[in-house]
Amino acid sequence: MNGYLDESNFMMVEEGFTVRDLLQNLLVQLCQESDQQTFFVADLGDIVKKHLRFLKALPRVKPYFPVKCNGSEGVIRLLAELGAGFACTNKAEIARVQSIGVPADKIFYSSPCKQVAHIKYAASHGVQLMTFDNEVELSKVARSHPRAREVMLLGIAADSSPSAHPSMTFGTTLKSCRHLLETAKEQAVEVVGISFHLGSCGLEPQTFAQSVAAAQLAFEMGTELGYRMHLLDIGGGFPGTEGTRARFEEMAAVINSALDLYFPDGCGVEIVARPGRYYVTSAFTFAASVTAMEEVPTEQPGSDGRWDTRGASCVTSATASTAPSAASCSTAPAPDLSCTRPCPEPPSLSTSLQGPPGHPEDRIADGLDLPQLQVGDWLIFEDMGAYTIATSALPWGGPQPHVTYAMSRLAWKTVQLFQGKPLPTEDDRESVCAPLSCGWEMAETLCVPPVFAPAGII
Repeated sequence: MNGYLDESNFMMVEEGFTVRDLLQNLLVQLCQESDQQTFFVADLGDIVKKHLRFLKALPRVKPYFPVKCNGSEGVIRLLAELGAGFACTNKAEIARVQSIGVPADKIFYSSPCKQVAHIKYAASHGVQLMTFDNEVELSKVARSHPRAREVMLLGIAADSSPSAHPSMTFGTTLKSCRHLLETAKEQAVEVVGISFHLGSCGLEPQTFAQSVAAAQLAFEMGTELGYRMHLLDIGGGFPGTEGTRARFEEMAAVINSALDLYFPDGCGVEIVARPGRYYVTSAFTFAASVTAMEEVPTEQPGSDGRWDTRGASCVTSATASTAPSAASCSTAPAPDLSCTRPCPEPPSLSTSLQGPPGHPEDRIADGLDLPQLQVGDWLIFEDMGAYTIATSALPWGGPQPHVTYAMSRLAWKTVQLFQGKPLPTEDDRESVCAPLSCGWEMAETLCVPPVFAPAGII
């Protein structure tokens, strides 16, 4: 074992547990012991399963997890234990992963626009791998980080079509590649490869193939200018919910075909990627309590008899692409406590959800058909692992929601086996799936269409 993660970092649960069971238990404790109004439950076993699936589907690609997607300690410790690298966009993220012992050679400073102070911080902490896509960025790195001059990637915008999502706009065009490579030569910067990032907003798998082809053309330009090109970063864009598993495998098949065609095995090129949503989206469930309510009268102009419900949500950066999933309300018996109740059927009122008042970003969703809520009810949101955990202080000054990490005993044994640690008994060996086989499934997979609505009410 690498020593990044041990049993003190998570709650060990037996095989067959469900997130719903864990939520019920936590709510019992909250009602009895604290006034906490929001929290996350993270199934680390789901991330282990995703990692094994990634390595099986893309055997030539090494994952670098983008810390901005989810910088929670349990996620970083688990992925470090599994041998993943980390893509950081600022010095705070670099400090976060290095604080648990991740070495500098497993960190990729991937931001296309870096502050000089952050470049100097990376230099002083041994982080060398960086990207550039324009002359200004190239000059900043050349002046501020001499050692990074030997490990630079040129970022290209592989998809420049008018329909391209704004997240694809970083990177230079193929037309400008040669000029930037020549400028790097003049500044004694050694370019070792090409990077592109396509984002994760409904991309067609074939877009990856087109991007790999464009990267190969940029590789040829670099080789002609005398660079020793040996690293290709294919970025992110992999879907993260269980319901998109087939789409991920379709993407992987297209990527493998493109790599075999343009960067065949044995050509000396190392392939890395930055899967973010893929790893963490389905692993996290978010719970928020209703703290206040207001009924909008039907006769009010523009009103349809809507209820405004205010919770203690901290999801300040959630967008439509990171929205939680919806499922039918749970009818499972609730604990015998006044602050929990089964969800009645059917939904009856048009409801708006809002976060803490007084902030322009506090509106979460409008026009949801939900049962009539009560103060003290808990709203449960699934698929909440990506871009939902703030990396800095919350705007309204409240505390960060607590994250409870859980992992099944079988998943933990799989992590140990993956790292080559011998299991204590023959029975244990028989009960653990072999690495790269994805040999277990969680008891209650969350695979429903993504919309911005609670998956349950407790």
